[in-house]
Amino acid sequence: MGNRAAVMTGLGMIAIEERPVPTPGPRQAVVRIEAVGVCGSDTAYFKVGQIGDYVVDGPLILGHEVAGQVETVGSEVTNVKAGDRVAIEPGTPCRDCRECLAGRYHLCPELEFLATPPYDGALLQYLLIDSRNLFPMPDEMSYEQGALLEPLSVGIWACQRANLNPGEHVLITGAGPVGLVSAAAARALGAGSVTVTDVSDFRLDLAKSMGFATEKSQAPSERRFDVLIECSGAPGVLAEGLRRLRPAGRAAMVGMSKEKAIALPLAQLNPQELTISLVNRYAHTWPIAIELVSSGRVDVNPLITHHFRLDQTEEALTLGSHVPDSVKAIIHPQQ
Repeated sequence: MGNRAAVMTGLGMIAIEERPVPTPGPRQAVVRIEAVGVCGSDTAYFKVGQIGDYVVDGPLILGHEVAGQVETVGSEVTNVKAGDRVAIEPGTPCRDCRECLAGRYHLCPELEFLATPPYDGALLQYLLIDSRNLFPMPDEMSYEQGALLEPLSVGIWACQRANLNPGEHVLITGAGPVGLVSAAAARALGAGSVTVTDVSDFRLDLAKSMGFATEKSQAPSERRFDVLIECSGAPGVLAEGLRRLRPAGRAAMVGMSKEKAIALPLAQLNPQELTISLVNRYAHTWPIAIELVSSGRVDVNPLITHHFRLDQTEEALTLGSHVPDSVKAIIHPQQ
């Protein structure tokens, strides 16, 4: 049994290499990887080699949106068994520090997150991971849907960070994959209405086909909202979105701006007593995400526009730059 991996060997370079098939420790499992979604962070590492303080300084395996089948488990594993189809939460915390013990394991200073330097990701055939990161999927859920539970988790966590209440009106800025799953999460969690904005007509049409109200970015509008979920990271969008919130409105900032500092008109916003929450991944979201997708309350299938084999990883990572009408690519390491 081999273990082929798509390894980023330099900026814009992918090589298919053979890696050892791992052996699980007592609390670990080896997962046969069936589907890996391509995220904007993967593309950024591949093209630029850096996201904030995380710098690629050697060979790196990308990919953190992932699902597969359990191959083998360690001697102390009780939550999954060989043959289980599982979705994988990509961050492994220490489980012992102050943040972990308070339930904020996603803020663990020792968190090992797939495909975040220096830790390898999941673009390989067999992945070794802590079994507590594995969540069995219902039979009716596909591996592709399982991989997209990761971006859906970002959307669920954004809604929780914004303290979304049933019946409230939500503005989503940015209709990329995370914006669309955030919109889907908001609707499933009881939003009274969800409006999505973007500059791309293709993405707005996709949002409309998924049942959301849409607006072209920066188009004049008097509509006001209770909750803003900012997913674009584009300059000025957060400030403009905040202006559209009603008094006591809440915002969750998901999209990371490439600028180190963002200007906000606080003198104008302060009288409204708005709340801005930052979003750093997620915590405790996989069980919710599985229920939302398996029950049909969230449909992630419209986001999947392209499929690739492992040896087409480079093509998958550069898809967005030459196919503007693409949303989410899925790589299948077993093909």
